[in-house]
Amino acid sequence: MDELIYASATALAKAIRAKEVSAVEVMEAYLRRIEAVNPKLNAVVQLPVDMAYTEAQAADTALARGELKGPLHGVPFTVKDNIDTAGVLCTVGTTGRASFVPTQDATIVARMRTAGAIMLGKTNLPELGLATETDNLVYGRTNNPYDLSRTPGGSSGGEGAIIAAGGSPCGLGNDLGGSIRIPAHFCGIAGLKPTSGRLPKTGIAFGHGGAFENMWQHGPLARSVEDLHLILSLVTGPDGRDPSVAPAPLRDSRTLELNKLRVAFYTDNGIYAPTVETAATVKASAKILAEAGVAVEENRPKEIEHGYEIFIGLLGADGGVGLQRFLQLIGSTELSPFLQQYLRLVHLQSLSTTDFLGLMVQWDLWRSVMLTFLDHYDAILCPASAYPAPPHGVATRIGSFPAFSYTSTYNLAGWPGVVVRGGTSPEGLPIGVQVVAGPWREDVALAVAQHLETALGGWQRPPLA
Repeated sequence: MDELIYASATALAKAIRAKEVSAVEVMEAYLRRIEAVNPKLNAVVQLPVDMAYTEAQAADTALARGELKGPLHGVPFTVKDNIDTAGVLCTVGTTGRASFVPTQDATIVARMRTAGAIMLGKTNLPELGLATETDNLVYGRTNNPYDLSRTPGGSSGGEGAIIAAGGSPCGLGNDLGGSIRIPAHFCGIAGLKPTSGRLPKTGIAFGHGGAFENMWQHGPLARSVEDLHLILSLVTGPDGRDPSVAPAPLRDSRTLELNKLRVAFYTDNGIYAPTVETAATVKASAKILAEAGVAVEENRPKEIEHGYEIFIGLLGADGGVGLQRFLQLIGSTELSPFLQQYLRLVHLQSLSTTDFLGLMVQWDLWRSVMLTFLDHYDAILCPASAYPAPPHGVATRIGSFPAFSYTSTYNLAGWPGVVVRGGTSPEGLPIGVQVVAGPWREDVALAVAQHLETALGGWQRPPLA
Protein backbone atom coordinates (compact mmCIF):
# COMPACT_ATOMS: atom_id res chain seq x y z
CA MET A 1 0.00 0.00 0.00
CA ASP A 2 2.89 2.38 0.75
CA GLU A 3 3.82 2.49 -2.95
CA LEU A 4 0.39 3.95 -3.69
CA ILE A 5 -0.20 6.34 -0.81
CA TYR A 6 3.26 7.90 -0.99
CA ALA A 7 3.39 8.18 -4.78
CA SER A 8 3.04 11.58 -6.42
CA ALA A 9 -0.20 12.47 -8.17
CA THR A 10 1.77 12.53 -11.42
CA ALA A 11 3.04 8.98 -10.86
CA LEU A 12 -0.42 7.74 -9.82
CA ALA A 13 -1.98 9.16 -12.98
CA LYS A 14 0.66 7.43 -15.09
CA ALA A 15 0.13 4.08 -13.31
CA ILE A 16 -3.66 4.30 -13.73
CA ARG A 17 -3.33 5.15 -17.44
CA ALA A 18 -1.00 2.17 -17.91
CA LYS A 19 -3.53 -0.03 -16.04
CA GLU A 20 -0.85 -1.02 -13.53
CA VAL A 21 -3.36 -0.14 -10.82
CA SER A 22 -7.05 0.73 -10.90
CA ALA A 23 -8.62 3.97 -9.73
CA VAL A 24 -10.65 1.92 -7.22
CA GLU A 25 -7.48 0.37 -5.79
CA VAL A 26 -5.91 3.79 -5.40
CA MET A 27 -9.05 5.15 -3.77
CA GLU A 28 -9.22 2.22 -1.34
CA ALA A 29 -5.56 2.68 -0.37
CA TYR A 30 -6.13 6.32 0.54
CA LEU A 31 -9.35 5.60 2.39
CA ARG A 32 -7.55 2.99 4.49
CA ARG A 33 -4.78 5.47 5.23
CA ILE A 34 -7.27 8.13 6.26
CA GLU A 35 -9.01 5.62 8.50
CA ALA A 36 -5.66 4.86 10.15
CA VAL A 37 -4.32 8.39 10.69
CA ASN A 38 -7.25 10.77 10.76
CA PRO A 39 -8.37 9.90 14.33
CA LYS A 40 -4.97 11.25 15.44
CA LEU A 41 -4.83 14.19 13.03
CA ASN A 42 -8.44 15.36 12.61
CA ALA A 43 -7.44 16.69 9.19
CA VAL A 44 -10.22 15.30 6.98
CA VAL A 45 -13.61 16.62 8.09
CA GLN A 46 -15.86 15.32 5.30
CA LEU A 47 -15.35 11.99 3.55
CA PRO A 48 -18.00 11.30 0.86
CA VAL A 49 -17.02 7.67 0.42
CA ASP A 50 -19.93 6.60 -1.78
CA MET A 51 -19.39 9.51 -4.16
CA ALA A 52 -15.66 8.81 -4.39
CA TYR A 53 -16.20 5.09 -5.03
CA THR A 54 -18.78 5.78 -7.72
CA GLU A 55 -16.41 8.14 -9.53
CA ALA A 56 -13.47 5.74 -9.20
CA GLN A 57 -15.51 2.88 -10.64
CA ALA A 58 -16.65 5.13 -13.49
CA ALA A 59 -13.02 6.08 -14.17
CA ASP A 60 -12.01 2.41 -14.43
CA THR A 61 -14.96 1.62 -16.68
CA ALA A 62 -14.13 4.53 -18.97
CA LEU A 63 -10.48 3.53 -19.18
CA ALA A 64 -11.48 -0.02 -20.08
CA ARG A 65 -13.31 1.48 -23.05
CA GLY A 66 -10.20 3.43 -24.01
CA GLU A 67 -11.56 6.75 -22.73
CA LEU A 68 -9.21 9.03 -20.80
CA LYS A 69 -10.88 11.97 -19.11
CA GLY A 70 -7.73 13.99 -18.51
CA PRO A 71 -4.20 14.15 -17.08
CA LEU A 72 -5.39 13.20 -13.57
CA HIS A 73 -7.75 10.41 -14.61
CA GLY A 74 -8.71 8.47 -11.44
CA VAL A 75 -6.38 10.36 -9.07
CA PRO A 76 -7.88 11.44 -5.71
CA PHE A 77 -7.49 14.95 -4.30
CA THR A 78 -8.68 16.80 -1.21
CA VAL A 79 -10.14 20.29 -0.84
CA LYS A 80 -9.89 22.87 1.93
CA ASP A 81 -13.24 23.45 3.61
CA ASN A 82 -13.69 27.01 2.38
CA ILE A 83 -13.86 25.98 -1.29
CA ASP A 84 -17.27 24.97 -2.63
CA THR A 85 -17.84 21.30 -3.46
CA ALA A 86 -21.19 20.28 -4.93
CA GLY A 87 -23.19 18.02 -2.61
CA VAL A 88 -20.57 18.04 0.17
CA LEU A 89 -20.66 20.20 3.30
CA CYS A 90 -18.63 23.40 3.17
CA THR A 91 -18.62 24.97 6.65
CA VAL A 92 -15.59 27.33 6.55
CA GLY A 93 -15.20 26.20 10.16
CA THR A 94 -17.94 28.53 11.42
CA THR A 95 -21.13 27.52 13.22
CA GLY A 96 -23.43 29.54 10.96
CA ARG A 97 -22.50 27.31 8.02
CA ALA A 98 -22.28 24.00 9.88
CA SER A 99 -24.96 22.47 7.63
CA PHE A 100 -24.35 24.38 4.39
CA VAL A 101 -24.11 22.23 1.24
CA PRO A 102 -23.09 23.99 -2.01
CA THR A 103 -24.98 23.14 -5.18
CA GLN A 104 -22.01 23.51 -7.50
CA ASP A 105 -18.24 23.21 -7.45
CA ALA A 106 -15.83 26.11 -7.23
CA THR A 107 -14.13 26.71 -10.58
CA ILE A 108 -10.84 25.15 -9.52
CA VAL A 109 -12.61 22.05 -8.18
CA ALA A 110 -14.58 21.72 -11.41
CA ARG A 111 -11.35 22.00 -13.40
CA MET A 112 -9.70 19.25 -11.36
CA ARG A 113 -12.69 17.01 -12.00
CA THR A 114 -12.63 17.87 -15.71
CA ALA A 115 -9.01 16.71 -15.68
CA GLY A 116 -10.22 13.35 -14.32
CA ALA A 117 -9.38 13.81 -10.63
CA ILE A 118 -11.73 12.49 -7.94
CA MET A 119 -12.66 14.59 -4.91
CA LEU A 120 -11.80 12.44 -1.92
CA GLY A 121 -12.67 14.71 1.01
CA LYS A 122 -12.74 18.13 2.65
CA THR A 123 -10.02 19.26 5.04
CA ASN A 124 -10.01 21.33 8.21
CA LEU A 125 -9.15 25.01 8.65
CA PRO A 126 -9.42 27.76 11.28
CA GLU A 127 -12.70 29.65 11.45
CA LEU A 128 -13.10 31.55 8.15
CA GLY A 129 -9.48 30.68 7.35
CA LEU A 130 -8.19 33.59 9.40
CA ALA A 131 -5.50 31.99 11.59
CA THR A 132 -2.22 30.10 11.47
CA GLU A 133 -3.63 27.43 13.83
CA THR A 134 -6.19 25.02 12.37
CA ASP A 135 -8.95 24.87 14.98
CA ASN A 136 -12.66 25.76 14.98
CA LEU A 137 -15.91 25.19 16.87
CA VAL A 138 -17.39 22.93 14.17
CA TYR A 139 -14.68 20.27 13.83
CA GLY A 140 -12.06 21.03 16.47
CA ARG A 141 -8.28 21.07 16.22
CA THR A 142 -5.96 19.49 13.64
CA ASN A 143 -2.59 18.04 14.68
CA ASN A 144 0.79 17.93 12.97
CA PRO A 145 1.79 14.43 11.77
CA TYR A 146 5.41 14.98 12.86
CA ASP A 147 4.37 15.82 16.43
CA LEU A 148 0.72 15.65 17.48
CA SER A 149 1.31 18.26 20.19
CA ARG A 150 2.11 20.84 17.49
CA THR A 151 0.10 22.70 14.88
CA PRO A 152 0.16 21.90 11.15
CA GLY A 153 -0.32 25.63 10.57
CA GLY A 154 -3.14 27.45 8.90
CA SER A 155 -5.22 28.17 7.29
CA SER A 156 -4.75 25.19 4.94
CA GLY A 157 -3.61 23.10 7.90
CA GLY A 158 -5.86 20.13 7.22
CA GLU A 159 -4.46 19.86 3.71
CA GLY A 160 -0.88 20.09 4.95
CA ALA A 161 -1.40 17.42 7.61
CA ILE A 162 -3.23 14.81 5.53
CA ILE A 163 -0.95 15.14 2.50
CA ALA A 164 2.17 14.85 4.66
CA ALA A 165 0.71 11.75 6.36
CA GLY A 166 -0.04 9.98 3.07
CA GLY A 167 -3.83 10.36 3.27
CA SER A 168 -4.07 12.37 0.05
CA PRO A 169 -1.68 12.84 -2.87
CA CYS A 170 -2.52 16.50 -3.40
CA GLY A 171 -5.05 19.17 -2.58
CA LEU A 172 -6.40 22.67 -3.07
CA GLY A 173 -6.00 25.52 -0.59
CA ASN A 174 -5.74 29.30 -0.58
CA ASP A 175 -3.39 31.90 0.82
CA LEU A 176 -3.92 35.46 2.14
CA GLY A 177 -0.84 35.78 4.34
CA GLY A 178 0.84 32.37 4.12
CA SER A 179 -2.09 29.96 4.40
CA ILE A 180 -0.62 27.54 1.83
CA ARG A 181 3.07 28.11 2.43
CA ILE A 182 3.06 27.97 6.25
CA PRO A 183 1.30 24.55 6.40
CA ALA A 184 3.68 23.34 3.67
CA HIS A 185 6.60 24.50 5.83
CA PHE A 186 5.21 23.09 9.10
CA CYS A 187 4.27 19.76 7.48
CA GLY A 188 7.29 19.28 5.20
CA ILE A 189 5.44 19.24 1.88
CA ALA A 190 5.39 21.49 -1.20
CA GLY A 191 2.96 24.37 -1.61
CA LEU A 192 2.45 27.11 -4.18
CA LYS A 193 0.81 30.50 -3.86
CA PRO A 194 0.48 31.69 -7.47
CA THR A 195 0.57 35.28 -8.68
CA SER A 196 -2.48 37.25 -7.56
CA GLY A 197 -4.95 37.05 -10.42
CA ARG A 198 -3.64 33.75 -11.77
CA LEU A 199 -6.51 31.46 -10.62
CA PRO A 200 -10.24 32.23 -10.39
CA LYS A 201 -11.65 32.41 -6.88
CA THR A 202 -15.22 31.72 -7.98
CA GLY A 203 -16.77 29.42 -5.39
CA ILE A 204 -14.83 30.56 -2.35
CA ALA A 205 -17.11 30.21 0.65
CA PHE A 206 -15.74 33.29 2.40
CA GLY A 207 -13.96 35.80 0.18
CA HIS A 208 -12.37 39.03 1.27
CA GLY A 209 -13.10 40.99 -1.91
CA GLY A 210 -12.29 44.61 -2.63
CA ALA A 211 -8.76 45.64 -1.72
CA PHE A 212 -7.87 42.11 -0.65
CA GLU A 213 -8.31 40.70 -4.17
CA ASN A 214 -4.67 41.64 -4.81
CA MET A 215 -3.44 39.79 -1.75
CA TRP A 216 -4.84 36.28 -1.81
CA GLN A 217 -5.03 33.38 -4.20
CA HIS A 218 -5.96 29.71 -4.49
CA GLY A 219 -3.15 27.23 -4.98
CA PRO A 220 -2.07 23.56 -4.82
CA LEU A 221 -0.35 21.54 -2.10
CA ALA A 222 1.38 18.19 -2.69
CA ARG A 223 4.34 16.11 -1.61
CA SER A 224 6.28 16.99 -4.77
CA VAL A 225 6.99 20.10 -6.81
CA GLU A 226 6.17 18.26 -10.05
CA ASP A 227 2.57 17.93 -8.82
CA LEU A 228 2.36 21.67 -8.11
CA HIS A 229 3.32 22.36 -11.71
CA LEU A 230 0.80 19.85 -13.07
CA ILE A 231 -2.11 21.07 -10.96
CA LEU A 232 -1.37 24.73 -11.67
CA SER A 233 -1.48 24.02 -15.41
CA LEU A 234 -4.93 22.44 -15.02
CA VAL A 235 -6.67 25.08 -12.91
CA THR A 236 -5.15 28.32 -14.21
CA GLY A 237 -6.81 31.06 -16.25
CA PRO A 238 -10.01 33.14 -16.43
CA ASP A 239 -13.40 31.54 -15.92
CA GLY A 240 -15.55 34.43 -17.15
CA ARG A 241 -16.84 35.09 -13.64
CA ASP A 242 -13.96 36.27 -11.48
CA PRO A 243 -13.03 39.76 -12.76
CA SER A 244 -9.64 39.75 -11.01
CA VAL A 245 -8.14 36.98 -13.18
CA ALA A 246 -5.82 37.89 -16.05
CA PRO A 247 -5.29 35.74 -19.19
CA ALA A 248 -1.56 35.53 -18.50
CA PRO A 249 0.31 32.67 -20.18
CA LEU A 250 1.79 29.98 -17.93
CA ARG A 251 5.40 29.16 -18.75
CA ASP A 252 6.93 25.70 -18.37
CA SER A 253 9.36 25.49 -15.46
CA ARG A 254 10.98 22.41 -16.97
CA THR A 255 12.48 24.43 -19.82
CA LEU A 256 14.39 26.87 -17.61
CA GLU A 257 18.18 26.77 -17.36
CA LEU A 258 19.14 27.25 -13.72
CA ASN A 259 22.63 28.51 -14.51
CA LYS A 260 21.12 31.57 -16.17
CA LEU A 261 19.17 32.63 -13.09
CA ARG A 262 20.05 35.27 -10.49
CA VAL A 263 18.84 34.64 -6.94
CA ALA A 264 18.96 36.88 -3.88
CA PHE A 265 18.71 35.23 -0.48
CA TYR A 266 18.24 36.40 3.09
CA THR A 267 17.75 34.64 6.40
CA ASP A 268 16.35 37.51 8.50
CA ASN A 269 13.70 39.92 7.20
CA GLY A 270 14.36 42.47 9.94
CA ILE A 271 10.91 41.91 11.49
CA TYR A 272 11.25 38.62 13.39
CA ALA A 273 14.57 36.80 13.68
CA PRO A 274 14.58 33.15 12.58
CA THR A 275 15.86 30.18 14.56
CA VAL A 276 19.48 29.22 14.01
CA GLU A 277 18.40 26.06 12.18
CA THR A 278 16.00 27.99 9.91
CA ALA A 279 18.77 30.40 8.91
CA ALA A 280 21.18 27.53 8.34
CA THR A 281 18.66 25.75 6.10
CA VAL A 282 18.28 28.81 3.89
CA LYS A 283 22.08 29.24 3.66
CA ALA A 284 22.52 25.57 2.76
CA SER A 285 19.89 25.93 0.06
CA ALA A 286 21.64 29.01 -1.32
CA LYS A 287 24.90 27.05 -1.47
CA ILE A 288 23.22 24.24 -3.42
CA LEU A 289 21.90 26.75 -5.95
CA ALA A 290 25.34 28.32 -6.31
CA GLU A 291 26.84 24.88 -6.95
CA ALA A 292 24.30 24.45 -9.76
CA GLY A 293 25.59 27.59 -11.46
CA VAL A 294 22.97 30.02 -10.17
CA ALA A 295 24.25 33.53 -9.51
CA VAL A 296 23.49 33.77 -5.78
CA GLU A 297 23.86 36.91 -3.67
CA GLU A 298 22.87 37.69 -0.09
CA ASN A 299 20.48 40.64 -0.24
CA ARG A 300 16.92 41.53 0.68
CA PRO A 301 14.45 44.23 -0.36
CA LYS A 302 14.86 47.14 2.05
CA GLU A 303 11.12 47.83 1.90
CA ILE A 304 10.02 44.57 3.57
CA GLU A 305 9.48 46.08 7.02
CA HIS A 306 7.27 48.87 5.67
CA GLY A 307 5.34 46.28 3.67
CA TYR A 308 4.46 44.37 6.82
CA GLU A 309 3.11 47.58 8.37
CA ILE A 310 0.90 48.11 5.30
CA PHE A 311 -0.30 44.49 5.43
CA ILE A 312 -1.35 44.77 9.08
CA GLY A 313 -2.99 48.13 8.41
CA LEU A 314 -5.08 46.72 5.57
CA LEU A 315 -6.27 43.75 7.64
CA GLY A 316 -7.77 46.04 10.25
CA ALA A 317 -8.72 48.99 8.07
CA ASP A 318 -12.49 48.70 8.56
CA GLY A 319 -12.27 47.77 12.22
CA GLY A 320 -13.73 44.33 11.48
CA VAL A 321 -17.13 45.72 10.45
CA GLY A 322 -17.27 43.76 7.20
CA LEU A 323 -16.36 40.51 8.93
CA GLN A 324 -18.96 41.07 11.66
CA ARG A 325 -21.67 41.70 9.06
CA PHE A 326 -20.78 38.50 7.25
CA LEU A 327 -20.96 36.52 10.49
CA GLN A 328 -24.35 38.04 11.29
CA LEU A 329 -25.59 37.26 7.78
CA ILE A 330 -24.77 33.54 8.04
CA GLY A 331 -25.85 33.25 11.68
CA SER A 332 -22.50 32.61 13.38
CA THR A 333 -23.20 33.89 16.88
CA GLU A 334 -20.67 31.72 18.72
CA LEU A 335 -17.11 32.43 17.59
CA SER A 336 -13.81 30.66 18.15
CA PRO A 337 -11.48 32.24 20.73
CA PHE A 338 -9.04 33.34 18.04
CA LEU A 339 -11.69 35.05 15.94
CA GLN A 340 -12.96 36.88 19.03
CA GLN A 341 -9.41 38.02 19.73
CA TYR A 342 -8.93 39.03 16.08
CA LEU A 343 -12.08 41.16 16.08
CA ARG A 344 -11.05 42.90 19.29
CA LEU A 345 -7.65 43.66 17.80
CA VAL A 346 -8.83 45.04 14.44
CA HIS A 347 -11.54 47.10 16.15
CA LEU A 348 -8.73 49.18 17.61
CA GLN A 349 -7.13 49.69 14.17
CA SER A 350 -10.09 51.15 12.28
CA LEU A 351 -9.06 53.84 9.79
CA SER A 352 -10.88 56.89 8.50
CA THR A 353 -11.70 56.94 4.79
CA THR A 354 -8.90 59.43 4.21
CA ASP A 355 -6.35 57.29 6.07
CA PHE A 356 -7.49 54.17 4.24
CA LEU A 357 -7.08 55.84 0.84
CA GLY A 358 -3.65 57.01 1.94
CA LEU A 359 -2.74 53.43 2.89
CA MET A 360 -3.84 52.24 -0.56
CA VAL A 361 -1.52 54.81 -2.15
CA GLN A 362 1.32 53.59 0.07
CA TRP A 363 0.58 50.04 -1.06
CA ASP A 364 0.84 50.94 -4.75
CA LEU A 365 4.07 52.88 -4.20
CA TRP A 366 5.51 50.01 -2.14
CA ARG A 367 4.71 47.45 -4.84
CA SER A 368 6.38 49.64 -7.45
CA VAL A 369 9.54 50.00 -5.38
CA MET A 370 9.59 46.26 -4.67
CA LEU A 371 9.52 45.56 -8.41
CA THR A 372 12.74 47.52 -8.86
CA PHE A 373 14.48 44.90 -6.69
CA LEU A 374 13.75 42.37 -9.42
CA ASP A 375 15.72 44.42 -11.93
CA HIS A 376 18.74 42.54 -10.56
CA TYR A 377 17.26 39.15 -9.62
CA ASP A 378 14.98 36.45 -11.01
CA ALA A 379 14.04 34.98 -7.64
CA ILE A 380 14.35 35.40 -3.88
CA LEU A 381 15.20 32.61 -1.42
CA CYS A 382 14.21 33.11 2.23
CA PRO A 383 12.53 31.40 5.20
CA ALA A 384 8.85 30.47 5.07
CA SER A 385 8.50 31.32 8.77
CA ALA A 386 10.80 32.29 11.60
CA TYR A 387 10.50 28.84 13.19
CA PRO A 388 9.21 25.28 12.62
CA ALA A 389 5.79 24.11 13.78
CA PRO A 390 5.20 25.38 17.34
CA PRO A 391 3.10 23.74 20.06
CA HIS A 392 -0.65 24.25 19.80
CA GLY A 393 -1.76 27.74 20.79
CA VAL A 394 1.52 29.54 20.12
CA ALA A 395 0.79 30.53 16.51
CA THR A 396 -2.40 32.39 17.45
CA ARG A 397 -0.81 34.63 20.05
CA ILE A 398 -0.72 38.26 18.94
CA GLY A 399 3.03 38.43 19.50
CA SER A 400 3.54 35.57 17.04
CA PHE A 401 2.08 37.40 14.03
CA PRO A 402 5.41 38.94 12.89
CA ALA A 403 6.96 35.44 12.68
CA PHE A 404 4.79 34.87 9.61
CA SER A 405 5.79 38.12 7.89
CA TYR A 406 8.13 36.07 5.69
CA THR A 407 5.12 34.98 3.65
CA SER A 408 2.67 37.87 4.08
CA THR A 409 5.12 40.31 2.48
CA TYR A 410 4.73 38.52 -0.83
CA ASN A 411 0.93 38.43 -0.60
CA LEU A 412 1.12 42.21 -0.43
CA ALA A 413 3.40 42.23 -3.48
CA GLY A 414 1.15 39.72 -5.29
CA TRP A 415 4.17 37.62 -6.29
CA PRO A 416 4.20 33.81 -6.60
CA GLY A 417 5.94 31.76 -3.92
CA VAL A 418 6.77 28.08 -3.50
CA VAL A 419 7.71 26.38 -0.23
CA VAL A 420 9.60 23.09 -0.23
CA ARG A 421 11.23 21.15 2.60
CA GLY A 422 14.88 22.06 3.00
CA GLY A 423 15.89 20.73 6.40
CA THR A 424 14.98 19.34 9.81
CA SER A 425 14.94 20.93 13.26
CA PRO A 426 16.61 19.34 16.32
CA GLU A 427 13.10 18.18 17.35
CA GLY A 428 12.68 16.32 14.05
CA LEU A 429 10.32 18.91 12.56
CA PRO A 430 10.40 19.94 8.89
CA ILE A 431 11.97 23.26 7.92
CA GLY A 432 10.84 24.68 4.62
CA VAL A 433 12.45 27.28 2.40
CA GLN A 434 10.51 29.78 0.34
CA VAL A 435 11.30 30.63 -3.28
CA VAL A 436 9.64 33.79 -4.58
CA ALA A 437 9.65 35.09 -8.17
CA GLY A 438 8.28 38.11 -10.00
CA PRO A 439 4.67 38.43 -11.18
CA TRP A 440 3.55 35.64 -13.55
CA ARG A 441 6.89 33.80 -13.18
CA GLU A 442 5.70 30.73 -11.33
CA ASP A 443 8.00 28.83 -13.69
CA VAL A 444 11.06 30.40 -12.07
CA ALA A 445 9.91 29.70 -8.51
CA LEU A 446 8.95 26.12 -9.39
CA ALA A 447 12.23 25.41 -11.23
CA VAL A 448 14.34 26.61 -8.29
CA ALA A 449 12.15 24.72 -5.80
CA GLN A 450 12.36 21.57 -7.91
CA HIS A 451 16.15 21.67 -7.86
CA LEU A 452 16.19 22.14 -4.09
CA GLU A 453 13.71 19.31 -3.60
CA THR A 454 15.86 16.98 -5.69
CA ALA A 455 19.07 17.97 -3.93
CA LEU A 456 17.71 18.00 -0.37
CA GLY A 457 15.20 15.16 -0.55
CA GLY A 458 11.95 17.09 -0.09
CA TRP A 459 9.11 15.47 1.84
CA GLN A 460 10.00 12.76 4.38
CA ARG A 461 7.59 10.27 5.88
CA PRO A 462 6.38 11.36 9.34
CA PRO A 463 6.63 9.03 12.37
CA LEU A 464 2.91 8.31 12.35
CA ALA A 465 1.76 4.68 12.42
